[in-house]
Amino acid sequence: MRLDYSSIKDESSFILTNFNCSSSLDLLRNKGLYKIIWSKDHDVSFRIDGSLIELKKDQIVFCTPLNVLEIESNIDGIISLVFNREFYCIRDHDQEVSCNGFLFFGSSVPQILSLDDKEKVSFSMMFDSFREEFENKDQIQGEMLQTLLKRFLIKSRRLIKEDLPESEIPNNQLDIIRKFNILIEQNFREKHQVSEYAALLFKSPKTLSNLFNKYSDKSPLATINERIVLEAKRLLLYSDKTSEEIAYELGYKEAGHFSKFFKKHTTMNPTEFKSRKLTNS
Repeated sequence: MRLDYSSIKDESSFILTNFNCSSSLDLLRNKGLYKIIWSKDHDVSFRIDGSLIELKKDQIVFCTPLNVLEIESNIDGIISLVFNREFYCIRDHDQEVSCNGFLFFGSSVPQILSLDDKEKVSFSMMFDSFREEFENKDQIQGEMLQTLLKRFLIKSRRLIKEDLPESEIPNNQLDIIRKFNILIEQNFREKHQVSEYAALLFKSPKTLSNLFNKYSDKSPLATINERIVLEAKRLLLYSDKTSEEIAYELGYKEAGHFSKFFKKHTTMNPTEFKSRKLTNS
């Protein structure tokens, strides 16, 4: 199943699919798409950035255009929203839905939302609304689909916020965390220290550490390091670049320093990691 909306005028694209056809699987090779996947009927498994993800029934995962997905052609039980930046840019529309650095680009691991029975009904109704709108081939179809997507993102953001260790965390503090995550995405290749990001936020490193202690089980430094390691893994698995080239791209002047960093966080040096992954694939 694949339902498409596209606009030649602005090159926008929005798709509802269950990845059960070859044209839908072809979408996974497009590097410019956001992908939201709901394991609607039962548990499913697929790879994100080379790592196996076990998505439980009634869990939703939010993937950015940077995430590399590998889904088997015979997969069933999922439904997905797929769209490009031209249809809805998460960064440009951040004031509307506040999900940049939270639902998307908020962690080295894609954000996962778990639905309870009540929310499952609510989300099923939203997907029914998406399906209905795909049947309306008129001039405002794109605008209506955008409105439905905004509602979906806002509701998802609210539910994930409720699951935080401190669900009542003030919005101004949550915004600091979001901005920190966004800054990492923009600068992780050059800036590797918490103090550098704290300066950009006009905060002290201690303030950031205290805030993350309330919000997350990861420290600010661990969040930075995980993003660097994730990018290193992507480049090792999905590019022809050498370890030395990857080290330089990620801000390391010496490949040996990068290798030690990578091994500290993965227990393997870059060459061992790539060799083992390719052997097991």
